[in-house]
Amino acid sequence: PPYVLKADGLAAGKGVLILDDIKEAKKELKNMVSGKFGDASATVVIEQFLSGIEVSVFVITDGRNYKILPEAKDYKRIGEGDTGLNTGGMGAISPVAFANRDFMDKVDNQVIIPTIKGLRAEGIDYSGFIFFGIISVKGDPYVIEYNCRMGDPETEVVMPRLKSDLLELFDGIATGTLSERDVQIDPRTATTVMMVSGGYPESYEKGKSISGLRNVEDSIVFHAGTTDEGGMVKTNGGRVLAVTSYGKDMETALKKSYESAGKIEFDKKYIRTDIGFDLIKKPAKAKA
Repeated sequence: PPYVLKADGLAAGKGVLILDDIKEAKKELKNMVSGKFGDASATVVIEQFLSGIEVSVFVITDGRNYKILPEAKDYKRIGEGDTGLNTGGMGAISPVAFANRDFMDKVDNQVIIPTIKGLRAEGIDYSGFIFFGIISVKGDPYVIEYNCRMGDPETEVVMPRLKSDLLELFDGIATGTLSERDVQIDPRTATTVMMVSGGYPESYEKGKSISGLRNVEDSIVFHAGTTDEGGMVKTNGGRVLAVTSYGKDMETALKKSYESAGKIEFDKKYIRTDIGFDLIKKPAKAKA
């Protein structure tokens, strides 16, 4: 233990169970292949449990050259302190303090370069985004997932930190001239806090009226699970809004995001109040 059970298909970011009890793991394995995650868990992969801290790394590539975008860290569990069920993401931050130059050099040399070379070696003509789900185990990067897209809610902190014109980078991909394009990154921290429907990621109600959106001034509000009904914005999904803010550091940006989220109301709204909890520097203990 812990036993890691992963649906082999697409399960909206919720197809992984991490269990400590062997009897419960066997029971859940039967539930998964019996349709717990629909067709996605018709096949289940049993994986090695890696103990460490995660970071999401993103690149864009034209198939030969690549550019590294800002890294991010997201928070998948519904509960405070990373407890409870997995979700599609409850918040994210960028940059990530432990992803320093030495660590990112390892990611570049051990993961990104071999991936780009591997695609070509296998005759895969791929251009676009590559998402590397990385876990740092004692300072060494391990790949836990790949995606051919950006991540969510990481996108809501990565893109605000990208100062370069995204269309210029896309043009470089399309014309095979990405190596000639420049990626400029905003040095400020960006944080996003996800506002979700009560009950998510299990059953939840839709159609709740949202108020206070016009009161938000210092943050960017990304609509995720919303709809417009006669000029009234209402909830229409589990993850409803992502509230992103800039700051000189993580604490400053998070304070803005939480203050802005506090101005927005809908029935049974829920947010995690501890985004970044594992990265906040603890004050040194005073010596007697």
